[in-house]
Amino acid sequence: MRIVLITGISGSGKSVALNVLEDTGFYCVDNLPPALLAQLVTQLTDEGTQALAVAVDARSSQSLASLPGVVSDLRVQGHDVKIMFLTANTHSLVARFSETRRSHPLSHELKPGHNPAARRTLIECILEERERLSTIEQLGHVIDTSELSANKLRAWVKDLVQSENAPLTVFFESFAFKLGVPLDADFVFDVRAIPNPYYDLSLRPLNGRDAPVIAFLDAQPSADEMFKDIRDFITKWLPSFKGDNRSYLTVAIGCTGGQHRSVYMAERLAKHFHQSERVVLRHREQS
Repeated sequence: MRIVLITGISGSGKSVALNVLEDTGFYCVDNLPPALLAQLVTQLTDEGTQALAVAVDARSSQSLASLPGVVSDLRVQGHDVKIMFLTANTHSLVARFSETRRSHPLSHELKPGHNPAARRTLIECILEERERLSTIEQLGHVIDTSELSANKLRAWVKDLVQSENAPLTVFFESFAFKLGVPLDADFVFDVRAIPNPYYDLSLRPLNGRDAPVIAFLDAQPSADEMFKDIRDFITKWLPSFKGDNRSYLTVAIGCTGGQHRSVYMAERLAKHFHQSERVVLRHREQS
């Protein structure tokens, strides 16, 4: 059976991701205690279900510690198990809870000591949840949704699901340093040393996918040198990640505004590695 476990920080988009998988044909279960996962898989396998998506959150804290062992057992049984971990920075999470006026799932738990007045604040809930899920985060592919709209998250989840059959998927993601480094990046490369098309008024409204910007940057020796350095680094270390049984590798390329240089470099790298690898291209600051 193909199994996708969706976990992560409350408010980071787990419901959005689960809905995407349901729309693509997965049998979906929300907030399942990890201790019940093996039993559910057995039952659905007997019924002929081929794809299962399960959302797990920090409310199942008593059985979260068992999740790595359960996942390992399912893989030994021949199931294809992938873990998708969604996160976001604290500022974004606070804003989302404020907008929706919903309480954090852990806010109903009492602090140690069981004083009825000692309930956690929102910030305390977020910190506690990060702590509980810290070991699970290391098991799967992390998606930072801090700067993502719901529509962009849906598209990224679809890309991720479509890449599941590849031994290793390389994600190239452009971003703006002024909006923060992606939390899901395995490698971060800074291309702000390359001449900036932004200062050419004719190029400013364009982006790194437009022909005039590409021509401008292709003509810069530093852009070509930067491309070759990043290309050679990734080429050298990709076999090691494959040998470590990694399923995903996220390479983030940043510039100031995430419009010109980072987009150009991510596009160029993706085009090069697409010849030999499973590649997914993402532009965080592009609509």
